[in-house]
Amino acid sequence: MKNNINGITKTASQNGNTAKWFTLKSLLIAGALALVSCESSLDTINENPNDKASVDPKVLLTYVSKDAFQINGDNMYASRMMIGTDGENTYQYMKWNDTSFEVYTKGLLNTVKMMQEAEKINNKNYVAIGKFYRAYYFFTLSLKVGSIPYSEAIKGEFGITQPKYDSQEAVMSGILSELKEASSLINSNDKIEGDIVYNGDAAKWKKLINAFRLKILITMSKKSTVGNYNIATEFASITGSQPLMTSIADNGELKFADAADSLYTMFNNSGYGSSLYMADYFINMFKTRQDPRLFTFAAQTTGAKEAGKAITDFTGYNGGDPTSSYSDNAALITAKNISKVNDRFYKDPTNEPSSVLSYSEQEFILAEATARGWISGSAKTHYDNAIKASFSFYQTYVKNPTQYFAGFNVNQYLATPLVVYDDAAPLQNQLERIVTQKYMTMFHQAQWTSYYDYLRTGYPNYPLKTGVPAPFRFRYPQSEYNYNSSNLKSALSAQYGGNDNINSKPWWLQ
Repeated sequence: MKNNINGITKTASQNGNTAKWFTLKSLLIAGALALVSCESSLDTINENPNDKASVDPKVLLTYVSKDAFQINGDNMYASRMMIGTDGENTYQYMKWNDTSFEVYTKGLLNTVKMMQEAEKINNKNYVAIGKFYRAYYFFTLSLKVGSIPYSEAIKGEFGITQPKYDSQEAVMSGILSELKEASSLINSNDKIEGDIVYNGDAAKWKKLINAFRLKILITMSKKSTVGNYNIATEFASITGSQPLMTSIADNGELKFADAADSLYTMFNNSGYGSSLYMADYFINMFKTRQDPRLFTFAAQTTGAKEAGKAITDFTGYNGGDPTSSYSDNAALITAKNISKVNDRFYKDPTNEPSSVLSYSEQEFILAEATARGWISGSAKTHYDNAIKASFSFYQTYVKNPTQYFAGFNVNQYLATPLVVYDDAAPLQNQLERIVTQKYMTMFHQAQWTSYYDYLRTGYPNYPLKTGVPAPFRFRYPQSEYNYNSSNLKSALSAQYGGNDNINSKPWWLQ
């Protein structure tokens, strides 16, 4: 079976979830149209059958938000946070291959439809949020592979079934412009129906949109310009003139509910209960800093439990080496000396929210930009704010937080030798502090952000198996070779000398 939707073609055999998704999408659209039909008069029912049916954009906003904010566990392996013990995980051992372009037929297709429906009723807020989701999807996909279909994407209804590829620079420049437009379109006085992220608060969406502009710019830190944008100048302009997040209440996050289709992504995940364990690299960062956030991420070793150690005893936690064979790490299980992922991640149906961009991450971004001289002020202030926000997040959303944080003082923590920030330190020292602490906030959060930070800054210094470098990207999906090969081959020739491999360095890292 193959499907061609708005110019992006894929085979159902590529992804075991594809058929399920098309069924879900069909039901969603059909259900929405049924609701419209039931409420219509006989005159409306007898309208010209060739006219396009409409779907209320609030229905599509809910669906798109659920899709975009789900948790992806693969990055946890690549970022040296978790390990597997029941086989060789390709992400843990840096051996992944191609990615999927499913986002075109899923998130982006519904985003564009939402924007079209919003334009029919002249609702600019849905258009603005649609531009945010377009930017989010294109940004994350381009970071995975490089050049992608952008300007001609999602235009199958206009006859474009084999879209051209735009350069990565053109994509990044384009989405920066879309977000700039989105920020100006948002009407903060109008409540947004169907909004499961901010409960209709348009002012908070404006903050998230502006913060995401900063995220794109800091990710491009190896460049001085992106298209017509001077990175440092644009960054300073946004921070000087646009509203940004001010607390964790502004987090761009999805709160889960104990209800069908709203459960925490990893709830009842069998792998979490059996073969997934913590990486020692990640655990040791918290142990050396006496950081109690560790207790919310990891479970005690079996040996520590049997010995009756307190949950807050750092010696009761241990991880496996992400560069060792899975059989070697499995031996730690037998020795009762390795920590599983905290069982709340698969036993709690609601757990903590999943963010695409939090206030804490925004403050780390501002700290880095200050350290680089893009904006004035104190990097330490933003750095301290970011860490405080992270602790506030876990103390707010983790069940029974006092069992983990009793007696903890965040100001004392910020003054400890491995944490304290010095505005006068050399840039690399400041970057190491910022990016390391940023990494420590991202367990099951913000998708692949930590990995991309590592690629662009070298921090934190991931352990790698000898002779196996950290990949810079994914390969393009086989579906593109099958159904859009001419445009794909042109893009490969322009970027990577025609070679589609995971160690080819994309534009943003050059």
